[in-house]
Amino acid sequence: MIDADVVAEGRRLLDKATATGVPLRLLGGVAIKLRAPGELLPAFRRSYADLDFVTAKKGAGRAAELFRNEGYEPHVAFNALHGKERLLFFDVDNDRQVDVFVGAFAMSHKIPLDARLEVDPVSIPLAELLLTKLQIAELNEKDVRDALALLEGHPVGDADGETVNAGRIAALCAADWGLWRTITGNLDTCCALAPGYDVPNRAGVEARLQELLHRIEAEPKTRSWRLRAKIGERKRWYELPEEVAGGP
Repeated sequence: MIDADVVAEGRRLLDKATATGVPLRLLGGVAIKLRAPGELLPAFRRSYADLDFVTAKKGAGRAAELFRNEGYEPHVAFNALHGKERLLFFDVDNDRQVDVFVGAFAMSHKIPLDARLEVDPVSIPLAELLLTKLQIAELNEKDVRDALALLEGHPVGDADGETVNAGRIAALCAADWGLWRTITGNLDTCCALAPGYDVPNRAGVEARLQELLHRIEAEPKTRSWRLRAKIGERKRWYELPEEVAGGP
């Protein structure tokens, strides 16, 4: 029942969710691959170990039932403790893990998603998809590659669909100094590393990175942002997410 090809399995689960009315969208590397306008460029291709989804707060029970029905083993203890925010399932035969975030993506920072699940039928919106890659306090090469792949394939603008909604990114960063600090720092890192990737449209990718930085800086900041900015880096501005190990 479960497809050994992780990308094909992501598509299959989305189709099942649509057919049964379960609010479910992909995020992570598989989402970036599926949202690419064509084949990913060789510089951005990589293997995918696991699947990551998000469901609505009101859809968590139905999402859990869907994964059980499709042959996935729940992490019973984890789901009992964290089920209101995140669910964990295992594909034992293919040694894969499936994370299902509930209502929001929360790792180093929290990205609200509940109200935006219906924007695209495949993944969370491109703006939030990029944020989930750049919200990591200690950015790794895989996430840099995925972020650059997303920006190579999609323009930056003020709409959703096939555009990275810079207004959405700027608004979220303007309301949360910690998110702003991590996202702008990681955009700077991507700017520094982009020349190392052999892509025809490197100048375009770099221009999109700069456009995002400009839009974030130009966005009027909230009072809470300004108050937190006074503390700055004297206090840690990101969470340290727990690694979840072990099977069901």
